[in-house]
Amino acid sequence: MEHTANLIVLGCWVTFIVYWIVSAARAKRIVERQSLLSALAHRVPVALGWWLMIYYRLPWPMNRPLLPRTDFTMAAGAALCVAGLLVTIWARWTLAGNWSSDVTFKQDHELVRQGPYRFVRHPIYTGLLIMGLGVAVESTQLRCWLGVIVVGVGFWIKLSQEERLLLRHFPDQYPRYRKEVKALVPGII
Repeated sequence: MEHTANLIVLGCWVTFIVYWIVSAARAKRIVERQSLLSALAHRVPVALGWWLMIYYRLPWPMNRPLLPRTDFTMAAGAALCVAGLLVTIWARWTLAGNWSSDVTFKQDHELVRQGPYRFVRHPIYTGLLIMGLGVAVESTQLRCWLGVIVVGVGFWIKLSQEERLLLRHFPDQYPRYRKEVKALVPGII
């Protein structure tokens, strides 16, 4: 089971990366971009969190298991990774040309509220956090659980930056959307 779970998790991340690269061709032209300092505020914690999940040669106690590594935890981690991947792809497909890796405003930018955006305002981050949680459950290691938390902090910083931009450009629509739809977890947060 260990080999199969590892392959599924790896396959999810490879699929994610390939899909993201290919989908970038559909992005609209940027008309407003955040500053480099503002971008670093979210990029640094996100990069640190992913590094914690990937780099397995950290000293003890970072590789200490927090759960027993069983067939169940490995299968559950792989399933979470697949579920998160499906959410990210659905969200990216729905967002289409409005997507950007940074906090930007696009030419002819639209406020997207269909697809997964009916359930959460930032479903790509939700999906990526589910994928990260899948890695943590599958590996069971402390470093991966910490990585998910650090990535979550980085995503929260970025979504706060995005929300300020969207409030400025959609002053009538976005406040109503924020009241109706939670940021990351339907009905909770």
